[in-house]
Amino acid sequence: MRSARFLPLFLTQAFGAINDNLFKNALVVLALYRLAHVGPVLVALAGGVFLLPYALFSATAGQIADTFEKSRLIRWVKFWELGLMLLASIGFLTSNFPALMAVLFGLGIQATFFSPLKYGILPDHLHGEALVAGNGLVEAGTFIGILLGTVAGGALVLLPGGAIIVSGTCLAVSGCGIASAFKIPLAPAADQKSRPSWNIASETWSLVRLSTHNPPVWFAILGISWFWAIGATLLAEFPTLARDVLHADGHVVTLMLGVFAVGVGIGSLAVARFVKDASLLKYVGIAGLGVSVFTADFAWTALHAGVLGNISAVLAAPAGWHLLGDLLVLSAFGGAFSVPLYVLLQEASAPSHRARMVAANNVMNAVSSVIAAGLTAVLYAKGIGAPAILLLVAACNAAVALWIFMQVRRGVHHGSSVPS
Repeated sequence: MRSARFLPLFLTQAFGAINDNLFKNALVVLALYRLAHVGPVLVALAGGVFLLPYALFSATAGQIADTFEKSRLIRWVKFWELGLMLLASIGFLTSNFPALMAVLFGLGIQATFFSPLKYGILPDHLHGEALVAGNGLVEAGTFIGILLGTVAGGALVLLPGGAIIVSGTCLAVSGCGIASAFKIPLAPAADQKSRPSWNIASETWSLVRLSTHNPPVWFAILGISWFWAIGATLLAEFPTLARDVLHADGHVVTLMLGVFAVGVGIGSLAVARFVKDASLLKYVGIAGLGVSVFTADFAWTALHAGVLGNISAVLAAPAGWHLLGDLLVLSAFGGAFSVPLYVLLQEASAPSHRARMVAANNVMNAVSSVIAAGLTAVLYAKGIGAPAILLLVAACNAAVALWIFMQVRRGVHHGSSVPS
């Protein structure tokens, strides 16, 4: 954290996570409490709108990250974020929800190009146990950013003049991210011979197919994609569960999302601090089972908690503390689940193709998350509530966690790290 090779990147990605979630949660709270009939559907679709660009543009983003010097590209991406925040300010001030959804899509594009740069540059500056620690800190920093952005977005937008306050805060955070990006050390191009192609469909298919030729990379991608699908579903359920089951206000939504972010940060930091590189994958399946157990307990507790209309009511009731404890533990298991898979993805990728393998992962993450968001929206339209969806998620995740545990025991994740 004190080194010049890591701290600027850590701050840059943390500021980006703050801004994405400040904007997104402000939009979600506004939609949920101003658009009563379509609010839950819009909330479920918001995650898909943000992640769709990963499926569309990740191949090109990965090629660009491998072909050019990464620190300069990161600065360009951060200026892109500043432009989007200017457009977001107009959308908030005019209460134009289609425009705000368009900005959310634009932030998804920006994140698509930033992700292979962020994960691709880490192994350029960190190695061995330092790479494990760096990934854990990046994951924790991301979710600390999610926490701060989520709390700020939900709280600020509900204040008098909230639209102006949110707009100004987004612009200020974007400026901080640009300032830290200028301190990131140089990372020379990994593959200067290649040139990016803009044939999106063909390149995306080729990229995903290339990743399947590397068994450990493909194993990591499948695991991470499932993690993102589950995470997207859980984050979509919390606001609706708070409103429709607990009859809670927007501040309770913010509290729940904040506790979730803290938990992921705790789990990620625990992996970075206590788990050695050689034993990372042993804990992935166990962590996945932990997510299922506490997700199911959270849903069951919410069904029987009664009315918890505000933060005071949540903190005054045993059921409220039970819910918050479940959220904290299930998200901590989630953080412990994802970090080892990111390290495997980076270490098993050839240096010349590392950013592209990260991009292939992003494609699969996006496809799985968009499918999850679409299925969630369909279930809502069919009248199935948030607790039932969470119980279904817990059951499916338990099956996947057992599969991952068996694959690790059989050593299926081992194999060549050089792409064909």
